[in-house]
This record gives sequence, C-alpha cells and structure tokens, in this order.
Amino acid sequence: MTQTITIDPVTRIEGHSKITIKLDDNGRVERARFHITQFRGFEKFTEGRPFQEMPSLTARTCGICPISHLLASAKACDDLMAVTIPASAAMLRRVINFGQLIQSHALSFFHLSSPDLLLGMDSDPANRHILGVGAKFPELAEDGIWLRKFGQQVIERLGGKRIHPAWIVPGGVSLPLSESVRDEILAEIPKAMAIARRTLDWFKTVVGSFQAEIDSFANFPSLFLAMVSPDGKIEHYDGQLRVVDAQRRIVVDGIAPKDYASYFGEAVEPDSYLKSPYFKPLGYPEGLYRVGPLARLNVCQRMGTPAADRELDDFRALQPESAVLSSFHFHYARLVEIVYALERVAELLGAPEILDTQVRAFASPNKREGFGVSEAPRGTLIHHYRIDANGLITWINLIIATGHNNLAMNQGITQVARRFVDGQRITEGALNRVEAVIRCYDPCLSCSTHALGQMLLRIELVDADGVLLDACQRG
Repeated sequence: MTQTITIDPVTRIEGHSKITIKLDDNGRVERARFHITQFRGFEKFTEGRPFQEMPSLTARTCGICPISHLLASAKACDDLMAVTIPASAAMLRRVINFGQLIQSHALSFFHLSSPDLLLGMDSDPANRHILGVGAKFPELAEDGIWLRKFGQQVIERLGGKRIHPAWIVPGGVSLPLSESVRDEILAEIPKAMAIARRTLDWFKTVVGSFQAEIDSFANFPSLFLAMVSPDGKIEHYDGQLRVVDAQRRIVVDGIAPKDYASYFGEAVEPDSYLKSPYFKPLGYPEGLYRVGPLARLNVCQRMGTPAADRELDDFRALQPESAVLSSFHFHYARLVEIVYALERVAELLGAPEILDTQVRAFASPNKREGFGVSEAPRGTLIHHYRIDANGLITWINLIIATGHNNLAMNQGITQVARRFVDGQRITEGALNRVEAVIRCYDPCLSCSTHALGQMLLRIELVDADGVLLDACQRG
C-alpha cells in the first residue's frame, strides 16, 4: 500500500509549513510536496488605501525582511509620482538595504543552518539548534550573533528602529544621515568584515564533506533570475532583470520592472497558499527558475568590489563550466554577499554626498500604475500597484522571493527524499535533510503566502486515547 510521511512543522524557517512525502507500494519515494499552511491577504486588504501608506503597510508582511518591502514599495510609489529621488536618498536606501541583507543572511547561516553544518545532519535534534552550536562552538555562535546585531543596528541607526522603520518613504527617505551615525557604522565595519572573512574561510574548508548533500539538495539544471546593473554587475537596489540558463548563458536581458508580467506568470496549486511563479516562454511548470544569493552569483558578470570579486572566482570554481547548480551552495553564496555588502557600505558611507540634506522629492500622483523591484535577501521582490484619480489603491500584485523559488523547492525535496528516505527504515536524519533543502532557500513564508483560492481544511475531533470521534472538511 502507498504511504505518506508528513513532516509538520518544517523547523528552523520563518513561517508555518509542512512537507508530505508519498511512497509507492515498494516504499520508494514517488514525490514530495511543500505545503504552506498560512495565509496573508495583503494583496486584498490594502485596496482602498492611499498609495503613500503602502511602504509601511506592506512592510508588515514580515518582521525579518521589512526593509525589502519598504524599498520595493517606495520605488513603486516613486514611479506613481514619476519622480527621480535625490542621489543622497538613493545612497541611503542602498545602505539600509545592505544592513538588512547582512542581518538576514547572518540569521539564516548562523542561527538556522549552522546547526546542520556544525553538529551534523544526523545529530541529536534535541541539541541541533543555535543553543547547541553555542555550547560546542561558542566563538562561531558569538560571531553570528554579533554580525546579525551589526546589520540590525545599521537599520536602527538610519531608520530609527530595527523593525518596521518609517524612514523609507515615497520620494526618498524622511531624514538625512548625520556624521556621527555615519562614523558609528564605519567604526564597526572592520570587525564585521573580520567575522565574515573567517566564517567564509572556515566554510570553504568543510564544504567538501557534504558531497552527498551537495549532489542531492536541489541539484539540477534550471534558469536563474536576478537584477543586474547596466554593466552586468550584481545589483540589489535598482537595475534591470536578467535570466540565465544552467550554462550561465543569457536567456533574456534588460527586462524593465514594468515588463515583468510579459515574462513571468503565477500558478496556484490546491495544496498550498504559496503561489508558483514560472518563466512564461517555457510554460508551467517547465518554466522553473531560482532566485536569491545563489541566482545572483550565477547571473551577474562581476560583483564590483575587490574582496567579493575574488570570492566570486572561488565560488564559480565549484562548477567552472556552468552555473553553480546545487541549492546547498545558497549557504556559500550568502557568505560571499555579506563580504560584498560590507565593502559597499564602507564605499557608500565614505562618499561625501551621502551627507546631503536633500533626501526627499515631493509630488502628487502623476501616473495610475507603478512598479517597484529590488533584490531582497531571499531574491527578486516585485511590487506592482494601480491607483485611482484620488491616489487610492485599486489593485496590487506582490511576487515575493520565496514564491519565485516554490517550484524549485518542491523539485528539490523530491530529489533529496529519493536519495535519503527509505520507506522500510525511516531515520530522523533523512527527514532532517529533506527539511534542510528548504532551509537552503531561507524561505520567508509570512511574506509570500498571498495566493487566492481555497485550500483543503480538515478539522478532526479526537478523544484522549487518540480515537477519531468526528471530522469535517472544506475544499
């Protein structure tokens, strides 16, 4: 008889989800599915709100990456007003975005994934967490905590608070940067860089011991999507979109934010609230692609800073003849991006014009439709708004980074389950590897669950002995 293994909840990720693994009559894995069980209706309940409120409203989708939504939303609002924001405001937006990238990547690598890397995929789950890492590897745990704190303090020093700051606004930012705040951030960059360097150096010495995971953690040819600058360098704040294939050959280049819908569609599956975006020219579900730090390092030509460019060369040496395909290497890519972000923060804060006091452009709506795209820590983030003559929102669409990766995550857990899960003898370590594939993507499920439709809901009444007394079902 066929059997189903359920992992519920998936642990050490942001949000609520489960995985089901279906076995055939012989105990072999047929397929696995990643189910998102929470719903967030921001695309509907923001309708009717003044467009100026959208940055603060949409940032409330998540406490981990609110800056990404603030930026993409503010850029869509800039577009609605048809303004070019002051150069100093654009520089400050970039700095706070790098602050978020650093703290988010540190959270993912040190707090959520390092227990698998340091303690082992098969280690005791009672200790396989950040406290267990702290007990056995205190210096590395302290580094992770300090690095995340640094990123959060960049956000707080610029925006006024670490979570949901109101500093990023349509037209720019609300307050200029002071010399004292600039100097406080600059003074801590050397320590942050030292942590990033030694973590990356350590990781490169151990990555080869995870070859079985590298081979099976969503290791397959796919497209990759990311933003790049006009000269093809990595870009996180403002640029155009590029799609490359598994050989790093450009498939489509120069996609303007306003044209995203010509290339990317969204499908909805009945067993998850997470939408499944796909590359339209290939159709659904063949149009699978990946976003995030792995994609950005595959898509760009160069990083554009000295240390990060050297690290990019080492990274690409993993698969010199193609893109780096295993999603296990999201971890590696995050560490490279932290080095890049620190170099760019130092560069931006060292520019005299960043202290300019003109940081906001003011205007009424001059267009009925606006687009904002940025690179969140987890990948490409798209905000698309329509307004009426009074500036009230009539329709919005949000394509979240985690959503872009949905098809890849589902294919990835099927691949790793077929490699490690044996229906005759199921081990905790095997199931942990299935979860660990999801952790590679660092999904933000609060941000991304906006699918419309109806999901199966089943409520069971069970007595104290576990006997099912009654059940009702919708969908």
